[in-house]
Amino acid sequence: MTAIEGTDLGYEYPDGTVGLDGVDVTVDRGERVALLGANGAGKSTLLQVLGGLVDPDDGTRRYFGEAVAPEAVRERVSVLTQDPADYLFNPTVREDMAYGPAQLDVPVAEADARVDRLAARLDLTDLLEKPPFRLSGGEQRRAALASALTVEPDVLLLDEPVSNVDAANRTAVLELLAELHDRGVALVVSTPDTELLPHVADRVYLLNRDGTVAASGPTREILTDCQLLADCGLAAPQVVELFDRAGHERVPLTVAEAVERLE
Repeated sequence: MTAIEGTDLGYEYPDGTVGLDGVDVTVDRGERVALLGANGAGKSTLLQVLGGLVDPDDGTRRYFGEAVAPEAVRERVSVLTQDPADYLFNPTVREDMAYGPAQLDVPVAEADARVDRLAARLDLTDLLEKPPFRLSGGEQRRAALASALTVEPDVLLLDEPVSNVDAANRTAVLELLAELHDRGVALVVSTPDTELLPHVADRVYLLNRDGTVAASGPTREILTDCQLLADCGLAAPQVVELFDRAGHERVPLTVAEAVERLE
C-alpha cells in the first residue's frame, strides 16, 4: 500500500527560483526511501512538501491512498526538519517530547512511558529536565528526533538525521531507524551524504539542481553509477569509488561489504 504519493509536484521560491519541477514520488508502507541531491537541489523542499509543511504550487499529494489534506494524517506522518528548533520550543526536553502525544490525547502515563523509553534509547535521560537551548547541536538533533517519534508515526520524514551527531550517537540513531523499519515504519531521508545512504535507504530519488529528478531506483544501482552522481554534483561513497577504479565487477557499498569481497 502506498503511504505517500506526489504527482507532478512543482514549487517556486519567493525569488522566482524553481525548487521542484514536475517531480513524481511514491513511498510505500514500510519502505526506506532517500531524497539525494547536492545543496540547492530541492531535496529539503521536496521533503517538506511530502510532509505537508509546505504546499506545492503545482501537482497533487495523496496519503495512504486518499486525496486528503496533510492535516488529516498528522498523527500518522512525522517530519524532522534540518532545524531542531522546529521541534524544541518548550521549557524542557521532556515537555518537548511529550508535546506531540498531548496533542493527540494520548494518556499521560502512556506518553511518559514513550518519553522515558525513547530518552533511554537515544541517550537523553540525563537531559530531560534541561532547557533545549542548553543542549549541544548533536543533542538537540537527537531530542528533536525523539520528539518526532513519541507520536509513533507510520511514516517518518527526516532531513539529514545524523547531521552534527557524534560517532557513537550516530550509530544509536541508525540502529533505531533500522528498528523502526523492521516494525513497518516508512522512512524518507533527505541527504547529500552518499556514505549514509546504504544504511538508511533501499530506493533513491536523485535530484538535479534544476528541481527535476535525474534518476530513481535501487540504492545500489544509483550509488554505483559514479558518472551519474558526478553529473549531479555528488561524489560516490569512497569504497565504491575505490572498487570501481580497481575494475571490480561486484562493487560494494559499505566497508563491511568490501571486507566480504576481499576475503
